[in-house]
Amino acid sequence: MACALALAGCSGPQSALDPAGDGADRLALLFWVMLIGAAVIWAATLALAFFAARTRRGRFDERAGSALILWGGAVFPTVVLTALLTYGLSITPDLRGPGDGLKIAVSGEQYWWRVRYQPKDGVAVESANEIRVPAGERVEFMLEAADVIHSFWIPSLGGKVDMIPGRTNRLVLHATRPGIYRGVCAEFCGRSHALMAFPVVVMERAEFDRWLAEQAGTVNVSTSRGAELFLAQGCGACHAVRGTEARGIVGPDLTHFGGRGTVGAGILDNIRENVARFILETELIKPGSRMPSYSMLTQEEANAIADYLGSLQ
Repeated sequence: MACALALAGCSGPQSALDPAGDGADRLALLFWVMLIGAAVIWAATLALAFFAARTRRGRFDERAGSALILWGGAVFPTVVLTALLTYGLSITPDLRGPGDGLKIAVSGEQYWWRVRYQPKDGVAVESANEIRVPAGERVEFMLEAADVIHSFWIPSLGGKVDMIPGRTNRLVLHATRPGIYRGVCAEFCGRSHALMAFPVVVMERAEFDRWLAEQAGTVNVSTSRGAELFLAQGCGACHAVRGTEARGIVGPDLTHFGGRGTVGAGILDNIRENVARFILETELIKPGSRMPSYSMLTQEEANAIADYLGSLQ
């Protein structure tokens, strides 16, 4: 039963031991190699300790003891650790190789993700708090931070890389299995660090191309009550909705918000009730975020804005 529970923890959308990309696959293999090696050394050490405890004093002379210390305490660890280091470094060039064309710039901010798609042939597309990539291609990420140090990590696709203010770090990921995975910030960055995640959708290439073309477009101007409230409450000063008067750059771009799976950087499902609640209780749901709670709104007004944002597909 205990083994079954332990193995169940090795799978899921945020497991480094359930790889869906080349980078994660190599890192998982490295983990298992080191784990097996550590288990063998641990078992050998226990066996040697047990043998020594059961052996009568004086059975081995000083020369034999010195040889055991030399070979077991110096030569053997040096050889094993050198072999593991060599194996670990041997996979590094493949993990840092060039991408296949698509570049995605990601900026970590307290406490959300600014995302910008830069296709090889096409216009750049702004998004936020969700990443989509084509399966079977090497995608290059340019990673930055706007305020404090963050860390970009999609366990099922590859290793983690720090995001440092004033510096651009690079990571290449090759997703091999379509699906939805979970990325997180892996560096403590403030009060809502644990509430800073993002879904990663791996799509077939043709589906991804259609999606990216749709994301590059603007939205139809709405005359709904929710759209009027959105602008009247000053939401457009921080958020952008392309095709409207909302042109803010402080917060996430909401142009195609309705098509995203989550609210608040991966913490709530993107449904009307959650969007309205996030508007009314931002500071309660995500402490320390720059967006204030709009508790002065009525529930009906928050629902109207939520309906408008949900229509932005």
